[in-house]
Amino acid sequence: MKTMVIGASKGLGKALMEGLGDSGDTLIGVSRSRPTNLTPRPGVDLQWLEADLGNPRQAADLLAHCASESGLDTLVYNLGIWEDQAFDDAYEFLDDRDEQLQRIVDCNVSAPILLIKHLLPVLLRSERPRILLTGSTSGLPQSGRPEVTFGASKFALRGMADALREGYRDRRLGVTCLNLGYLNTEDALDTPRELAEQRGDGELIPVHDVVQVVRMALGLSAASFVKEITLPAILDPRF
Repeated sequence: MKTMVIGASKGLGKALMEGLGDSGDTLIGVSRSRPTNLTPRPGVDLQWLEADLGNPRQAADLLAHCASESGLDTLVYNLGIWEDQAFDDAYEFLDDRDEQLQRIVDCNVSAPILLIKHLLPVLLRSERPRILLTGSTSGLPQSGRPEVTFGASKFALRGMADALREGYRDRRLGVTCLNLGYLNTEDALDTPRELAEQRGDGELIPVHDVVQVVRMALGLSAASFVKEITLPAILDPRF
């Protein structure tokens, strides 16, 4: 299986590059620069493409051209940015800078739409085409969060997933939206999970758990798919 991970250089993206795939599979990481300390699973072929999704049209053209030569089974869009004061009691929508709000929309909404449009013809050649979008619990109704632009962009991801599934059901396209709560990205995958789960005192999710959920979703047969998963921390007061 050939899987492309967008936003793969650090945090959850890096954990996905180290935790996905089995022997004989190919993982293609995409970011502005390649990290030097990745440790893939045994037998996984690790490749890298340098692209800036801040310029989504140019990046989409480049990635589609590269993927068309070798094929692609799965796209994981794991890129997202948020407001300067997001998730802080000091957040105030009226203080958000216009240029930053536009940049959030470009990265979180325009980029995945353009990228999926360009990569979809390649994905649909696969016997089991899959798209996984890393969303957020902020994109759920009554999420309890006030960040306007970030929340709107994550609502948009869920809309993309629904529309793509409806439009390409006859091509057996499976689209999953993964609604994540607050993550512990300080403890990488090489940190024992028993230690990683202690950070945040029950209010942060170890990347280990997200990798396990993604492996499950991508490991299903061609006869089914996971539509949506919500993964909050155990003591998240909003859920």
